[in-house]
Amino acid sequence: MRHNKKFNHLGRKKAHRDSLLANMTVSLILHKRIHTTLAKAKALRIYAEPLINRAKEDNTSNRRLVFSYLQSKEAVKELFGPISEKIANRPGGYTRILKTGFRLGDNAKTCFIELVDYNEAMLKDSKEAKAKTRRSRRKASAAAPENPVEEAAKENPELPAAE
Repeated sequence: MRHNKKFNHLGRKKAHRDSLLANMTVSLILHKRIHTTLAKAKALRIYAEPLINRAKEDNTSNRRLVFSYLQSKEAVKELFGPISEKIANRPGGYTRILKTGFRLGDNAKTCFIELVDYNEAMLKDSKEAKAKTRRSRRKASAAAPENPVEEAAKENPELPAAE
């Protein structure tokens, strides 16, 4: 029976699956964004987020534990360096999955999985959206003059008055 066995096996044995997810996590850490199938991305998120969460506290035991999973010195150095600085205040949800459609060969669902704090395009959009509020627009429209031509004539008497 399969009681309480809810993770995706991805059609592989345990050793192959662990190796696949470790290699994908190393690629995600080093490149900040990878293109893969949706099933692998969802399995990768479950595998990678606890390891990324370990990087918040930089000590020897956390580094050794993460290295035991990833087996890559470069990835561990990157994870405990610049990535840990960016995720320090984030309570969770370090990855984002963006669906991209279907693969031509076998029609598999494909997507990008990326680290949330490294997508500058989405970070700019969210900051601009926060700057605009309903209240600020109302004040701007109330402050606008009724007839802009008459206002300009009052400020500069050399301009001809509107008739």
